Amino acid sequence: MRYRVVFMGTPEFAVPALRALLESEEVLAVVTQPDKPRGRGRRLRPSPVKEVAFSAGLPVLAPLRLKDPEFLEPLRALAPDLIVVAAYGKILPREVLELPRYGCWNIHASLLPKYRGADPIRWAILRGEKETGITIMLMDEGLDTGPILLQKKISIGEEETGGELYERLSRLGAEALEEALSLHKEGRLKPRPQPENGVSYAPPFKKEDAELDFHSPAWEVACRIRAFDPRPGAYTFLQGQVFKLFRPQVLDQESPEPPGTLLGVTGEKLLIACGKGVLAVSEVQLAGKRRMTVSEFLKGHRLAAGTRLGLD
Repeated sequence: MRYRVVFMGTPEFAVPALRALLESEEVLAVVTQPDKPRGRGRRLRPSPVKEVAFSAGLPVLAPLRLKDPEFLEPLRALAPDLIVVAAYGKILPREVLELPRYGCWNIHASLLPKYRGADPIRWAILRGEKETGITIMLMDEGLDTGPILLQKKISIGEEETGGELYERLSRLGAEALEEALSLHKEGRLKPRPQPENGVSYAPPFKKEDAELDFHSPAWEVACRIRAFDPRPGAYTFLQGQVFKLFRPQVLDQESPEPPGTLLGVTGEKLLIACGKGVLAVSEVQLAGKRRMTVSEFLKGHRLAAGTRLGLD
């Protein structure tokens, strides 16, 4: 049995799920965000999901408003059994939620009810979580509040970055979707309400959230660096210039120097004093330059012990 499915998604995260549906179900159409300016030239470019849909010969809808009749009428005419949503970027109105026979399923990148919202992957790293996962949920009108259909857990690596976890969860989301579809067809997928305890939220980040505060413990600074790697890159200031740090390691030592003080270089890592503990970083990026190893950076820049970071 092949379900008649409409897929709603936008970024690269959603691509593996769409590819999985193309293999197993009848995909009727794809709904994605309108083309947006990207890259240095700020030219209008299609979303990653739209590119895959076009290559597969699928109809693509990119509505500005989900309640517009110009969108709802063609969607109703498709008569989907199921709508699958993965990082689409908008909350679905009741008119869409009630349309498919089996409802709307969302692939959410956290273990709900933790980290409801738009940016669960980076929030999980920022908060020092040891595990996360994927939730397939039956959508309602709330913000990621619907019943849980299936969950899959994974551990977060001690040095794993936001970008690396994004890729892993993207693949896991496709696997979870395939499993949920199989169980549903067998009549073994039972929705269960989300627990009332343990609710937390993952709102979108602002650019300034990526600024580092070395008065925090070293482990918190390290988590922030990992969360914002590769984009937008956690930053501080070096002699008035934006200075991004990557690949952190927390050292089991203390320093009497003020937080943000460069303690020196060892093993091709910069050592930085924090509010509690010492941080080592092995990759950096100065404003206008490419990302590079500390050893590469030091070939063109002199950094003396005692230099203060974070002073703009």
